[in-house]
Amino acid sequence: MCIGRSLTDSIARERCLNSQLQAILADFRIIFERDPAARNWLEVLLCYPGFHALCLHRIAHSLHIRKVSLIPRLISHIGRLLTGIEIHPGATIGKGTFIDHGMGVVIGETAIVGEYALIYQGVTLGGTGKETGKRHPTLGNNVVVGAGAKVLGNIKIGDNVRIGAGSIVLRDVPADCTVVGIPGRIVSKQGKGCPLEHGKLPDPEATVIRSLVSRIEQLEEQLKNLQAINS
Repeated sequence: MCIGRSLTDSIARERCLNSQLQAILADFRIIFERDPAARNWLEVLLCYPGFHALCLHRIAHSLHIRKVSLIPRLISHIGRLLTGIEIHPGATIGKGTFIDHGMGVVIGETAIVGEYALIYQGVTLGGTGKETGKRHPTLGNNVVVGAGAKVLGNIKIGDNVRIGAGSIVLRDVPADCTVVGIPGRIVSKQGKGCPLEHGKLPDPEATVIRSLVSRIEQLEEQLKNLQAINS
């Protein structure tokens, strides 16, 4: 019985190690696809803090799920000191994730990030208070989170969602949408592959204000015409 259990544990550990190695390899490869500044493999290995943070996190996470105390948090803390990126060991991050630059990124304990996510600097995947249990967001596959965006609470972000820079998302977002603003609003449902130009983000509030101003000008013109007729 003990031999069988030991063999099962050994197989499980080997599978977990292979999974983590495959994830790290995917994290490494995706950088060359998404960052035109990535010139060679040595530069990426030595100079990309997002990749360093993910490597350290995958080590910490593998220890965390084995219920090792203290060491995973210590690895996370060292990663934060070295990279400026804070990822709790309990967070689950899919393979092929790219944290671009990454300074100020915070990913909470119960956050789940799908495969091939793109996360820019200053992003927070956090909670909204002192809740217990699942209190951080779940991101689907191929999600883009723009610089400075905050995704807060136990909410679900669907596959292929694009979140504009500086947005604050507090509600669930279905797949294949673009979200911008404070609070985040869906401004596009054009389907998979819809581009998000961070320098040309739509502004729904400005659109509404311009519409109101235009309507007021039309009413003022009509009022002037009526006054002219009456006089």
